[in-house]
Amino acid sequence: MTDEQMAGAGSGTGGALGGAPVPPVAPGPAVPPPLPPRPLDPIDRSIVRLLQADGRASIRSVAEQVHVSRANAYARINRLIDDGVIRGFTARVNHERAGQGASAYITLKIVQNSWRTVREQLRELPGAAHIALVSGDFDVLLLVHTPDNRTLRELVLTRLQSIPEVLSTRTLLVFEETDLLARDPSAGPTITED
Repeated sequence: MTDEQMAGAGSGTGGALGGAPVPPVAPGPAVPPPLPPRPLDPIDRSIVRLLQADGRASIRSVAEQVHVSRANAYARINRLIDDGVIRGFTARVNHERAGQGASAYITLKIVQNSWRTVREQLRELPGAAHIALVSGDFDVLLLVHTPDNRTLRELVLTRLQSIPEVLSTRTLLVFEETDLLARDPSAGPTITED
């Protein structure tokens, strides 16, 4: 059952890749071309894996684990950042412990050519954690974390469905999550701080 059916609003039709014709959208500001992909050698891939497991790892511990000098590790990490391979360092959060006990993936069908407008509005939603334009039966996949189901219901039925470019939504509640970036204790030694 779609979210609209749950709310008694009916199901939307069409989507970003089909449906009724939509007037053309004026072109936005010029977007610089993306950087070409940078092939990673085995040492770069090891550094990326180590930093995904522990973004607070010291240069020395990374260098020791990938068997390069500290200067080499430092230069490689900076190059990975400059090339856009590493986009930043962040904490992995246990959302339930942080007071966000309800999580859901929400699929959206949107008006054709409205992705940029919708994306900006989705970024403003409280609890929005991930937004992706996708192919298939729906156009957008949104991951949200909220304090409880009542807040989630309000977000979907009031906030999301009030966005004019959103034609329909479907909510998939998350019952349990497994963080694939979490360190597997059987995988060997961990990175330690200096």
